[in-house]
Amino acid sequence: MIPATPVVTVENLRNQRPQASLFRRRLLGLLGLSLTLAACSEALYPPRPPQTPGPALTDPPTSRVTMHLSLTSAGLSQLIEASVPQKGEVPFTLLGQRKLLWQRTPVTLTFDGATGKLGVRATITGEALLPVGSKSFSLTMAAEAQPVLSSDYLAQLQAPSVSVSSEDRLLRAAEWGAGVLSDLKEQIQKQLAELRIDLRPMLEQSYLKLAQPFSFAVGDAKACGRLGLVGIEAGPTVLAGGLEKDLAAIIAPSISMPCTQELGMGKGATSVPPLHNVSSIPSGPFTVTLPVAATYEELQKAMKQAFTNGKLFFSKDYPDLYLERPEVYASGGQVVTKLHLNGFVKKGFKVSLEGDLFMAGHPQVRDNELSIPDLEPTVETKNALLKLKTTLDTDGLRRQVREATRLDIGARLRTVREKFEKDLVVRHKIQTPGGNGPEACVRVDLGRIEVSDIFAHDAYLRLYVKATASAAAYLPCPTK
Repeated sequence: MIPATPVVTVENLRNQRPQASLFRRRLLGLLGLSLTLAACSEALYPPRPPQTPGPALTDPPTSRVTMHLSLTSAGLSQLIEASVPQKGEVPFTLLGQRKLLWQRTPVTLTFDGATGKLGVRATITGEALLPVGSKSFSLTMAAEAQPVLSSDYLAQLQAPSVSVSSEDRLLRAAEWGAGVLSDLKEQIQKQLAELRIDLRPMLEQSYLKLAQPFSFAVGDAKACGRLGLVGIEAGPTVLAGGLEKDLAAIIAPSISMPCTQELGMGKGATSVPPLHNVSSIPSGPFTVTLPVAATYEELQKAMKQAFTNGKLFFSKDYPDLYLERPEVYASGGQVVTKLHLNGFVKKGFKVSLEGDLFMAGHPQVRDNELSIPDLEPTVETKNALLKLKTTLDTDGLRRQVREATRLDIGARLRTVREKFEKDLVVRHKIQTPGGNGPEACVRVDLGRIEVSDIFAHDAYLRLYVKATASAAAYLPCPTK
């Protein structure tokens, strides 16, 4: 049998409409519930920037620590007075062996800048012991010599030329008198030629102390800086009311972490290298570039100090969102900061947010503070943020993270300042045969210290510190 076709009536249609409407409402409710549940939690996990090596770094170029050596007329006079005997005797023959006793006045010096020669003059009073009685004479001694500084740091008078004369007719006419004058001339000339002023002890005190490795704290670790004394040069001698000369220590700075004997950061040089005389040395203040270091752990610890109970709140619109667990490392010459995002936002209902943010930038130093002013989310992090249904305050986030990523390096710069102020400054008594040599001293005037460059090394942050200073050695040491 063929089933009967239901009869569609107005009454049947009226009974079906409420059922369809109820079905649609339930379907829409389920869809809304599923969307709401999906929107209650969002996450972002962009890929982590790899810890790839940055560009190869070299140590700073060699530098010259220039020292101006000033031996005044008074200082040279003291050295000659203490080194050359003030009296003596000259034997001669006249009816037997006789002698001339002599004594000189303090020397006076003249300086000839054109010829580069030092003039020494003195008056000598002599008494010849003759067969019958004695005869007193007045003599004039004049000498010229070129002051030089040898490779073993001995200041001396090169090729002295001495003349001894007298206005006394008897002394000049007597045969024995000519021999006395000749012998006295040779005696004084020998004394001047043997004059040696040893500057090595004074320079060793400064340059060897400067060449010693120095350590500085880098967080919980230590780093070693080394100046590496390569050589010492001496410029031409200038005579202008005294003896002026420029010296320069050539140094090759380097740094190492950790500070260990195996890495060559133990003892420094034990003696100054031979002095090299050169045609010229740049005068005036010198500039030295020294490397120092900072670790990523230090920067990471400094960031945590800017957090409140381990949390960094960055948005006024979403006060329940925060960043935590900072991590800092290097990637391809940049500093990368990883932060964990956590918390929730309220949109009539709570939406939980969590994930990782990666920000990268180039370190800089201003006013003794290390920071990363161009710190920006990585491209992958930006893309992940755009995919969120919740729009974050990225400007506030970036600003807060930049403010937190700061490190005070003032202590490291003070270490560099102390290295020069303590090691270069010395006082030294010049040793002479007479034992009455003047005191010499080295003084330094340290100027500006600033960070010239900073590099994100794979293992640590390397900073190049530029120090400007002037140094001078005085003989004798000024009273002020």
